[in-house]
Amino acid sequence: MTESNFQAIGDKRFRNIPETEDLIKQVGERVDAEGAVHVIRNLKNVAFIIIRTFRDKFQVVLDGENLKMLDQIQEGDFVRVRGNVVESRAAYKGVEVRAEEVERLSGPKEQLPIKLGSKKLDMNLNTKLDERVLTLRHLNERAIFKLQEGVVRAFLEYLQGNGFTEIHSPKLVEAGAEGGANIFSLDYFGRKAFLGQSPQFYKQFMVPVFGRVCEVGPAFRAEKHNTSRHINEYTSLDYEMGYIDSFRDIMSMEVGFLKHMIKMLKVHYAHELELLNVSLPEIDQIPCMRFDEAKRTISQHFGREIKDEHDIEPEEERLMSQYAAEEFGSEFLFVTNYPWKKRPFYTMRSPGDEDYTESFDLLFRGIEVTTGGQRIHDYDKQVQAMRDKGLEPDDFGEYLKLHKHGTPPHGGLGIGSERLLMKILNRQNIRESTLFPRDTSRLTP
Repeated sequence: MTESNFQAIGDKRFRNIPETEDLIKQVGERVDAEGAVHVIRNLKNVAFIIIRTFRDKFQVVLDGENLKMLDQIQEGDFVRVRGNVVESRAAYKGVEVRAEEVERLSGPKEQLPIKLGSKKLDMNLNTKLDERVLTLRHLNERAIFKLQEGVVRAFLEYLQGNGFTEIHSPKLVEAGAEGGANIFSLDYFGRKAFLGQSPQFYKQFMVPVFGRVCEVGPAFRAEKHNTSRHINEYTSLDYEMGYIDSFRDIMSMEVGFLKHMIKMLKVHYAHELELLNVSLPEIDQIPCMRFDEAKRTISQHFGREIKDEHDIEPEEERLMSQYAAEEFGSEFLFVTNYPWKKRPFYTMRSPGDEDYTESFDLLFRGIEVTTGGQRIHDYDKQVQAMRDKGLEPDDFGEYLKLHKHGTPPHGGLGIGSERLLMKILNRQNIRESTLFPRDTSRLTP
């Protein structure tokens, strides 16, 4: 019988890599702890090393003969520390590791071009983005995207708890959900294809299948304007729900999600909130104003001329949010019943007033973060709506199968996760809350 080289791999019980909160519970014990050398402070007779962990940091102390270990390590190294956990009033969170051994696992070939140990990154946004691979290692920058995890986690957890099924729709599509010029085209084996502007059609296709569906995924907009609120690829939080009584059911579901999100961030992401000095909004109910009422109110209250009767300008969004905070004590405001002229062809018109729609935006701290509404579910009305928009129904054969073969009353929304996070952080540029931004001038890293 010949010897075989066949090997099999089973699962492995991985030990947890200790975080600072774990070390607090292990005072008096010997530990192995991994991380990156964040800062070295050599005071001749004693040295303090700040180790950056997956989510936090802890302090390591070297003294006596162990000071020789400094010769083998530098800032930016990835190490394994072995030693005893002791209490220390001067240390971060009151504990430190008195090292017996610091094992260098790997490290940089050259000195880092930025000081990761500084309290804030002293550089402009463009430089910060150019060096994104490194700047994300800074504790504050990293914390931003841990909070993004919390937002997405809360979204899926809340919706799945309310009967939604998570789906994953294609991003290579034959036609855009919203059409227009702001769509990226590409060659698809000799055929013209596009990057999806939203999962809109696919969400609707799945309502007769699952009733309620949600998705977290990328959306692409080929918008050429370069502003502090726009990027060309973003992560959209979408849901669609069937058997609704009105578009207000969609809004109520979003209020529930937002309340759940805030609770989750307070409980599970307190470390990041404290590090970034984030003040979360309080939500009980969110006030609503009709589009036309909101426009008139802002015009009268702030003495501002109405320039566009069919849409809300960025300055009006800011003033509407200011008004909501002053009059209702709310940092959120629903603006409902947008004009038909400015809504996509699948948006349901308002009964008795077809110049307006059963739709809404959610404003938060001065900017729109959500667009949603009820969809047309009747075949004849959808065909007519396409014609009213100057579209040819024959170009939407696949989409119209949904209506031709029956679908329940339904609607949904899309939330720009980067915009929502930007305003949670109270930042002014969406690139700060985007992991690797894509805009008209940025395609790297």
